[in-house]
Amino acid sequence: MGQPRSNYRITDMMETERPRERLARLGAHLLKGEELLAILLRVGVSGENAVQVGQRLLHDFGGFSGLHRASFSDVCNQHGVGPAKAAQIKAALEIGHRMKQEERKEQKAINQPEDAADLVMHEMSVLEQEELRVILLDTRNRVMDIITVYKGSLNSSQVRVGELFKEAIRRNAAALIIIHNHPSGDPTPSPDDVTITRAIIQAGKLLDIEILDHIVIGAFKWVSLKQRQLAFS
Repeated sequence: MGQPRSNYRITDMMETERPRERLARLGAHLLKGEELLAILLRVGVSGENAVQVGQRLLHDFGGFSGLHRASFSDVCNQHGVGPAKAAQIKAALEIGHRMKQEERKEQKAINQPEDAADLVMHEMSVLEQEELRVILLDTRNRVMDIITVYKGSLNSSQVRVGELFKEAIRRNAAALIIIHNHPSGDPTPSPDDVTITRAIIQAGKLLDIEILDHIVIGAFKWVSLKQRQLAFS
């Protein structure tokens, strides 16, 4: 008895099992990841239908987060993708990311380090160079804005502490959370990180702006200097 032939085209599937029809009938939230990608890809390649191509992409890149981190050229060069489909995938992932940012900025307050890290984790985990950002908070610890202050290699001699407070003073922020990333993926605070934090805390006391924490972002991991009792006492 021969093996059943694989479905190489979406049109070979039963109509009720096709991704677009399933989305219309059940809603996008019930579709598998490869089905969502198949809707963007539209067609597959010889030997693989669009769902199977989507499944391969998720496997090879380690899920949607891996696809988000991957460069445009890496996605573009995948068999069955190309520039147009890679652009569609990247655009869809960025739309999802921006929606998540908007939702998080509307949250009621930052109550713990996880809340702050979650605001920027998705984006800052994939940065290829260091960035230092400040989260501006009002008197109820609600997010007013997230400002990028520095880009590039950071050490205690390069960072001008006054720059971190410029927007906070202008916006009358009550508190700040400092966040920066380690492109190496290891969020362990360096001695320079601790030195910078001490200087920022002292300046905040003079300006009556509380520094609630300094969080270091790695590869989808983070460390709170305050939780580790580094520079905060």
